Amino acid sequence: MLCLGKVNSLYFLKNTIFGVFLKDADSDQEVLLPNKYVPKDLGPGDSIDVFLYTDSEDRIVATTLTPKIFLHGVAVLEVKDVTRFGSFLDWGLEKDLFLPFAEQDGRIQEGDKVTVCLCLDERTDRLFASAKIKKFSNREITVKEGDEVDLLIGGESDLGYQVTINNTYIGLVFFNKIFRPLRKGDNVKGFIEKIREDGKIDVSLQKKGYNQVVDSQDLLLKKLQENNGILYLTDKSDPEVIIQELLMSKKVFKKCLGALYKQRKIQIEENCIVLCP
Repeated sequence: MLCLGKVNSLYFLKNTIFGVFLKDADSDQEVLLPNKYVPKDLGPGDSIDVFLYTDSEDRIVATTLTPKIFLHGVAVLEVKDVTRFGSFLDWGLEKDLFLPFAEQDGRIQEGDKVTVCLCLDERTDRLFASAKIKKFSNREITVKEGDEVDLLIGGESDLGYQVTINNTYIGLVFFNKIFRPLRKGDNVKGFIEKIREDGKIDVSLQKKGYNQVVDSQDLLLKKLQENNGILYLTDKSDPEVIIQELLMSKKVFKKCLGALYKQRKIQIEENCIVLCP
């Protein structure tokens, strides 16, 4: 069975003037792979991995291009055009991805970047984008507190950045837990901090508790090595300066100083810290 919005492994069926027709091993369904995407060495009996979507005439077609989003996945895509029917997004393929007005979350303009989920209308076999990703997120939460996860940074709220967790769940990174610049569309690692009773998920960009301090010690030592063994920071330094220089909070920084000093890896001077020989 051909699966739209996904990579399918299909078999060579026949050559035509327009390209190669491919066949699914478990059905009689055929799909065209246009000439521009046909590898020179593809022949009878060969299989090939292709992404399936529909062209401007709603015919299923194959491509060897890799899209920026797959079925049920979430991505941040740029708006290429806005029409009276909806918006069209750049998803890395020749035919732009349609985002209907009914699936938009607020006003969208050309050049904007929007967080969307790739969906399939099973009645028409058409792929479309939806910016209302909360209704498509899996509510059966299988991650647990402390898990390392993949995050896609979304838009800002009053409290922080909305993030998509493992392409499945919606979470939030609070502003007071952010110690580095973030942009919409960034892919970063994070950690599940808290799963609330209502299903909302709090996410952190740092490990929790002592594990965070251990990682931060390594970062501080690396910074010292990069700066000839000296950093003009102390436990009296401004918190914003520490965040800017080390991407960590002042609280974590002070814990690192204490731990590294006890390990005799650093010397704490009046206006700086020095790496011990």
